[in-house]
Amino acid sequence: MKLLIDMNLSPRWLKIMAQAGIMAEHWSTLGSVVASDPEIMPFAKEGDYVVLTHDMDFGAILAATHGEKPSVVQIRSENVSPDVIGTMVIKALYQMAAELDKGALLTVEPSRTRLRVLPLRSGG
Repeated sequence: MKLLIDMNLSPRWLKIMAQAGIMAEHWSTLGSVVASDPEIMPFAKEGDYVVLTHDMDFGAILAATHGEKPSVVQIRSENVSPDVIGTMVIKALYQMAAELDKGALLTVEPSRTRLRVLPLRSGG
């Protein structure tokens, strides 16, 4: 698994991912810092990245397009610092690695994680 860390998350996520043995790149080193989410999605799909974001738009794009890739991990927390929620995110990434490899939307909240297999279907 390799992560594409969205612009709305700090590059500090790179260090915590590296320490956990997870390959990750921050969007700021790969593309335009003003790129829209619909521009980032095909890049992530083509590069076989899992998108790590604090943005709900990626999940909405997957739902609207019934996309099967890329997998998206949404952090739903007021504090998205890797020092605060990083351990929970890493644990979820390892637990759901097989599903993320196939195509999934994983939501990580401070109190729980939720996984939906792609493509998203209404009512699911």
